Amino acid sequence: MNLRGLVSVSGKPGLYKVIGKNKNGFILESLDGLKTKLVVSISASKLATLEDITIFGENTDLKLIDILERIKTSDSTPPDSKSDGKILRAYFREVAPDHDEEKVYASDMKKILTWYSLIKEMPLFDEEPAAAPAAAVAETEKPAE
Repeated sequence: MNLRGLVSVSGKPGLYKVIGKNKNGFILESLDGLKTKLVVSISASKLATLEDITIFGENTDLKLIDILERIKTSDSTPPDSKSDGKILRAYFREVAPDHDEEKVYASDMKKILTWYSLIKEMPLFDEEPAAAPAAAVAETEKPAE
């Protein structure tokens, strides 16, 4: 699953794809059927890439990408994001059994399932993640002459 370039914007519903950058911020395109364009200022809005989002876990935080992968490979069909909180909690016990039930709210689970339904049809959903950047080559000191 390759989620590079997909972001959530604070205060805006849905997900966006980064399609460009300008001197003040980013140019985004919504992932819904409308494909609306949005210019967000770095100083006025908070962007969170899906690759970097985590949810609270019992011992360590759980990466969103791992949870989405478990939903994708799960034998059971994900519930509708508008389902009752008890149904969502039961499903999350299956796909993210070590999530912190006191800190992960029904609204968080609804958001994750809404995002899953948005990206599951996208080609990048089945792509392999982009390779990590190569490690920087250590500079060697030049011998004194």
